[in-house]
Amino acid sequence: MKGGVGGGGAGGKRRWRGLAIAVLGLIIILSMLVPLGFLLGLHNGIILSAPAAGFASDRHNSVPGDLRSFHKYGDDNNVIGSPAKQKDQASHVDELLRKFDLSKDLKENTTSVTKKQTFSAVTTVPSNESPQGKGVTWSTPSTPRTTVADHTVNEAKSKNGTTDESGKSCELRYGAYCMWSEQHKEVVKDSFVKKLKDHLFVARAYYPSIAKMPTQDSLSTELKQNIQDFERVLSESTIDSDLPAQIENKIERMETAIAKAKSCPVECQNVDKKFRQLLDLTEDEANFHMKQSAFLHQVAVQTIPKSLHCLYMRLTVDYFKAPDEVKAAQEEKYSDPSLHHFGIFSNNLLASSVVINSTALHSKESQNLVFHILTDQENFFAMEQWFSGKAYGEAAVQVLNIEKLDLQDSGNLLPLPNEFRVSFHVSDGQGILNMRTEYMSTFPRSYFLLPEIFPNLNKIVILDDDVVVQRDLTPLWDLRMGGKVNGALQTCSVKLGHLRSLLGGKVKDQNSCAWMSGLNVIDLSRWRDLDLSKTYRTLMQQLRSVEGSAESAALGATLLTFQDQIYALDNSWTLTGLGHDYDLKLSDIKSAAVLHYNGNMKPWLELGIPKYKGYWKRFLNWDEQIFSDCNISP
Repeated sequence: MKGGVGGGGAGGKRRWRGLAIAVLGLIIILSMLVPLGFLLGLHNGIILSAPAAGFASDRHNSVPGDLRSFHKYGDDNNVIGSPAKQKDQASHVDELLRKFDLSKDLKENTTSVTKKQTFSAVTTVPSNESPQGKGVTWSTPSTPRTTVADHTVNEAKSKNGTTDESGKSCELRYGAYCMWSEQHKEVVKDSFVKKLKDHLFVARAYYPSIAKMPTQDSLSTELKQNIQDFERVLSESTIDSDLPAQIENKIERMETAIAKAKSCPVECQNVDKKFRQLLDLTEDEANFHMKQSAFLHQVAVQTIPKSLHCLYMRLTVDYFKAPDEVKAAQEEKYSDPSLHHFGIFSNNLLASSVVINSTALHSKESQNLVFHILTDQENFFAMEQWFSGKAYGEAAVQVLNIEKLDLQDSGNLLPLPNEFRVSFHVSDGQGILNMRTEYMSTFPRSYFLLPEIFPNLNKIVILDDDVVVQRDLTPLWDLRMGGKVNGALQTCSVKLGHLRSLLGGKVKDQNSCAWMSGLNVIDLSRWRDLDLSKTYRTLMQQLRSVEGSAESAALGATLLTFQDQIYALDNSWTLTGLGHDYDLKLSDIKSAAVLHYNGNMKPWLELGIPKYKGYWKRFLNWDEQIFSDCNISP
């Protein structure tokens, strides 16, 4: 009995042990198959979603196509347990893929990963550990590995514009910044140079703190060497093409040194203080370069180019070598009041030539045109030599030395048209004042000598030397100006009321518009009757005693002298701003009768606005031998 009973007990124990082992083995197999099946399901494009969950996450899953999802445990309508729900979700996913045109990309990405047989492990967080709430799960990569398949997927996503700057996948939803930044990405020029400057900025901020640590002598030396190396490279290179061949190695060494510095226990206050110091130094340097640029720009504007200086010298020498020639027929036209007279005050030979040539070419009756160029003693001989040997249709050209004329004003120097940039405050209608800046050009002191210079003329058209004529100006002589003295283009963006502080409280009408020089029709007879030259001199003395500045006084005196004597020309006559405004419309340029290059960027200078230069250059004959000798080219 005992033996039987004992044998039966031993056999039962063996049977239970075998059963336990079998159950345990089954559990282990199932525990391996479930995650593997889940992974294979994700890999083959199965996407789980639960709109009712109502959660969002900042993390990016490894689901192909960058569509992420969340679901609740224990939901009776779960996608896994409900075929109907599965079908609905599948159709929803297909709709999203069609909407974003990702079906092809999803298929290509999935095929690429399948061929490489590379999978990312997924960690499922239990519901009781979820930071988002009970029953919510999400997937994250378990190990930050980089494989060939990962590069393949990232390249495909980058081509489709679905990754951000760090390589993470974008959210495929309307308004996502990541997608917007990809669609509006601009190519960064000289990115390596900018990267060098950024690394140098950070290294300089950390270096003082690292240098104070006795235990970090090697790191301090490393940072110092990298900083000096970067400074030397940046002193010789301003664009990427100038950088040395081993620049990537230098950047890698600097990044390694910065990473070591950031890992050291430095005080944030010291680094922050150094950053602020560097920022202040950078701002001071930027302000210095901005002021230097403005100064050099002004020097470039006022300095005669070397080629033009050569031209004047050659022509002056030729003037004294050539025999005197008197053109009797031309001289008779100079004082004939029945002809159309134009006055040009200039010391620029090429500019004056363009004005005369463009006006004569567009005139239907060039034999009626007479041009009077008033210049100074220094440029008189070159201009006389140039224009005496040129024919502009049948027009007559007279060159006058203003310093040799017997005029009432003792200061017979040649002031050119005054150009101002005025700034003033304007209300926007809601009580908020905004600063507005406008460019203006007005008469200089020499223009108020016109009645004395041309005593036999009753009417004259004054052209600034920075204009180009594109239409026949004959209709200007038929204007009936209603007793006004000056026919000019008005600019109502500047009212006399805006400049009341400059005009000394002498404005009659605050809403009167300011006006511009460039193209002006002058009634000399009416000018003499009103004695406007005397009015100008009186106002100039009064404003000079108040303002102190000759420039501001000249502007104020000119505007006040003509404040009720302006006949407004139609806007189609003159287009201003070609010397400072980059945004003029092509249609306006072509339709204007006169183009005025007011501003510092004159068309004969290197800093002139390139897209406007062609309208000026086409009125010069670039085949002249003297242009070639003085290296003057279009």
